Amino acid sequence: MVFIGYGNVNYHISNALYETSQVYVKQVVSQNNKDLFRTLKNISFTTDFQKVEEADLYIIAVPDDAIEDVSNRLGARKGLVAHTSGSVSIKVLNTHERYGVFYPLQTFSKNRKVSFQDIPICIEANSNSDLALLRTLATSISDNVTEVSSEERATLHLAAVFVNNFTNYLYAVSEDILKAKGLDFSLLKPLLQETAEKVQSLSPKEAQTGPAKRNDIKTMQNHVHLLQQLGKEPLIELYKKLSEGIQQNQTNENS
Repeated sequence: MVFIGYGNVNYHISNALYETSQVYVKQVVSQNNKDLFRTLKNISFTTDFQKVEEADLYIIAVPDDAIEDVSNRLGARKGLVAHTSGSVSIKVLNTHERYGVFYPLQTFSKNRKVSFQDIPICIEANSNSDLALLRTLATSISDNVTEVSSEERATLHLAAVFVNNFTNYLYAVSEDILKAKGLDFSLLKPLLQETAEKVQSLSPKEAQTGPAKRNDIKTMQNHVHLLQQLGKEPLIELYKKLSEGIQQNQTNENS
């Protein structure tokens, strides 16, 4: 197996697979070897696509806009070529005879270790035999493996952006609001934990609380006034839009 790209995704996938007995990690192709030699010290490394070794499987994990170019630079290969993107169609790899997708539905940061056991891995391939190969690979590290089409995966990725990237941005917004008054973000962590745990047993709509759901107009007006006092005027429109969204969602639920 050859890993192409060594950002957050391949960093974690390669380390997880490196620890299994079913996989032989042959080479890493990347522009940066800084993190490679701390984790996969005995693996061949190159920045030159002319020196990419032959392998049964190539996993491309680079920025979405670069996948097609990297795929073309890889040239004709006998092995299966798969990318790890949530939003890019499998068709971007169709210049290869064998191609597929190996998409772990999780957020990754290099400085935070994750357990793959419960991470959903979405797979797709242009042949049943290669789909079986990706399933074998995925089940070696995860108990949650699902065949997902490119169209379905794009929808999953969109939903994931809302539930992860956008909410994390709101965490950052909350941290800035607290800092303006010298308060520590850690005060919110028990609330964050409970919010995340509730949707394990309740639907998000059932778990919704807060002034917008209660239609507590006075509290929402006070919040807008406080944002003005804190010099956070750009957040007022965001606050109003999110509140309106919660109210509309509640109306749809009750209709």
